[in-house]
Amino acid sequence: MAAPFSPRREVGATDRRWLALLSPLLLVPLLARPTGALVEGLYCGTRDCYEVLGVSRSAGKAEIARAYRQLARRYHPDRYRPEPGDQGPGRTPQSAEEAFLLVATAYETLKDEETRKDYDYMLDHPEEYYSHYYHYYSRRLAPKVDVKVVILVSVCAISVFQFFSWWNSYNKAISYLATVPKYRIQATEIAIQQGLLKKAKEKGRNKKFKEEIRDKEENIIKNIIKSKIDIKGGYQKPQIRDLLLFQILLAPFHLCSYILWYCRWIYNFNIKGKEYGEEERLYLIRKSMKMSKSQFDSLEDHQKETFLKRELWIKENYEVYKQEQEEELKKKLANDPRWKRYRRWMKNEGPGRLTFVDD
Repeated sequence: MAAPFSPRREVGATDRRWLALLSPLLLVPLLARPTGALVEGLYCGTRDCYEVLGVSRSAGKAEIARAYRQLARRYHPDRYRPEPGDQGPGRTPQSAEEAFLLVATAYETLKDEETRKDYDYMLDHPEEYYSHYYHYYSRRLAPKVDVKVVILVSVCAISVFQFFSWWNSYNKAISYLATVPKYRIQATEIAIQQGLLKKAKEKGRNKKFKEEIRDKEENIIKNIIKSKIDIKGGYQKPQIRDLLLFQILLAPFHLCSYILWYCRWIYNFNIKGKEYGEEERLYLIRKSMKMSKSQFDSLEDHQKETFLKRELWIKENYEVYKQEQEEELKKKLANDPRWKRYRRWMKNEGPGRLTFVDD
């Protein structure tokens, strides 16, 4: 008796399986948010921007601007006067202000080509709800100033700050050198030979005060030091080409120059096996010492000659030289009275002990 009913039970189980698979698909239309072409919070809200201005979708910029000016004059809160039988949106001052804001919003939406393009796309594709939100707020929240202009102004400001900072450091270096007896005596002798100090004294003997005379003599000595001495390193005279703006402009040239130089280096010394010249040897020594070009240029000439004599561009020779320098530094510290006192203090008291000194 149970056999005739078995096919029905199999059919029922199959239906239940299909319903379990199809149920999520059936819920999608129910869970999907209903969309419309006009959405509250986007552009003109539930009103059509073209209808607000009273123009068609094919209207040009001139027609849109003319319609906006007419409606703006009509609904401006300061100029609005209700007319008898006026059934428009601005029947009261409050509604006139709302109408004026709506007209202004419609004009802002349609006067820009990109914004109008997005708005027309929203009217034609109302189903892309979240995409319309993204385009709308991405344009509203985007910076009004061009990013390129911001970057250019920032780079120029940094370059100006660099120039004046470097010039200040250079003037400080000159002022310090003017106090060093070695350079001051030499500059004074040159000024006397050229008759600059004599003229300053003669001219100032009757007309200038003593302080003004001293200031003028100081400026003469500083100018001579500027013209005679070659300052290298961080206190060198600022150059326009070293500023950030010019470094960015010259970056492609420097990159091409470096690539060309590197290819020549590989071809001449790695492939053809040429011997290093003096410039190449100094370059290898500087790289071994991990010094920048400005730091290496600030070294004395006799130091560079010592490097070349000891052939420090060879890695083994440089390792020996480095070890010698470390040993020499240790000897100096061992014989330094201040270092001895510091070690004695660390051994006896140290930074973590509290002692009471009875004087």
